[in-house]
Amino acid sequence: MKNILTLFTLAILAVSCQQAPKQVSLEWEEVASLPIEISNNAVASASVDGIPYIYTFSGLEEGKTFRDVSDFAARYNANENIWEEIPGVPDKIGRLGSTAETVNGKIYIYGGYTVAEDGSEVSTSEVFKYDPVANSYERVADMLLPVEDAVSLVYQNRYIYLVSGWNYTNNVSNVQVYDTETNSWEHATPYPGPPVFGHAGGIVGNTMVLSDGVRVFVDEGEQIFNMSPGSIKGEISAEDPTSINWTRINQHPGNARYRMAAIGVESPVEMIIFVGGSSNPYNFNGIGYNLRPSVPETTAFGFRLDTQEWVELGVQPTPTMDHRGMGKANNEYYIIGGMVDDQIVTDKVQKFSIEISSEN
Repeated sequence: MKNILTLFTLAILAVSCQQAPKQVSLEWEEVASLPIEISNNAVASASVDGIPYIYTFSGLEEGKTFRDVSDFAARYNANENIWEEIPGVPDKIGRLGSTAETVNGKIYIYGGYTVAEDGSEVSTSEVFKYDPVANSYERVADMLLPVEDAVSLVYQNRYIYLVSGWNYTNNVSNVQVYDTETNSWEHATPYPGPPVFGHAGGIVGNTMVLSDGVRVFVDEGEQIFNMSPGSIKGEISAEDPTSINWTRINQHPGNARYRMAAIGVESPVEMIIFVGGSSNPYNFNGIGYNLRPSVPETTAFGFRLDTQEWVELGVQPTPTMDHRGMGKANNEYYIIGGMVDDQIVTDKVQKFSIEISSEN
C-alpha cells in the first residue's frame, strides 16, 4: 500500500510540474542601425529566397516638421545584420500613421496621413501591395473608410483587419476587413470601446487583444485629446470573418499608452506583447497635445492567452515610443526606430527573444 501511495504521489507531482505556468522574460540586443533616423514607420516581415527580412515604410525623419514626413523604405537582412534602401511607396507622398501586414509573402501597406505646410492633415485611403521578390508595388482596392493610426491584424493568412483609428476629423469605431484573395473589403463587428487612434494590439489564431489609444472630447467647441485606458479582446468567428465577439478584459500593468509596438506571439507561450509607447499623447513632433514633451515608457508587458492574465516583461534597454508595428525574424522580435528621450528620432534597432522557465 505504501508503494502504491508513493507512486500515486509521484504521479500527482509529475502532472503538477507539467501544468506549472511558465515564467516569461525578454532578452534584448541592439543590432545594425537603420540607414537614417525614422519614426512612426510601418513595419512588416517577409522572406525572400529563404532569407528573413524586416521592412520599414514611410514615417518621420529627424527634423520632425512637415518637410520630414518621409517616403523612405528599407529592408533588414536578419541573417547578415545589414540594411539596404528600397523604393518607397510609388505615389512618392510621405505619410505618417500607416500600417503594414504580410500575407502569402506580399506586404500590404495601409493609409496613414499627409501633413501640409500649414499643419493640416489628410487621411489617405490608398492601399499598396509590395512584392519583396520583385521589389515592386501594386495599388489594390482602397479602404472603405480612410483611416490612420489604426491597428492592423492578419487572420488565416488571408484577411487583414483595420481596427478603429482616425478619419479626417475624428475617431471611428469601424472594423474594416480586407480579403487578399478577392481584393475586396467588408465591414466587421464594430470596435466596442470608445473609438481611438494610436492604440496597439496583436493576434494569435482567432484571438486579438488591443489596448489604450487616444480618445477625443469636445469642450466648448475645442477638441481635447486624452488617453483612453482600456483593454479589449476580440474573437473572430470561424464561420464568418466579419463577426467578432468583443469582451472587455482587465487593464494591463502601468499607465495607459499611445503608439506602443505590439505583436502576437505563438511560441513558446501564446501571448500578445506590448513594448514602449508614451503615457502622454502627442502630435507627430513628440510634443503632447497638452504642450508638454512626451517621454517613452520603459517597460514591456504581455497578455497570456493560456492564463488570460497580464504579465510584466521587464524593461526595454533604450525606451522608445511612436511605433506602428513590430517585426519578426528567426523567432526574434524587432523594434525599428521610433523616438527616444527628448523626442529624438532614432536609427536604433532593438530586438528581443523570449525566454521561459517554470515556476517553482
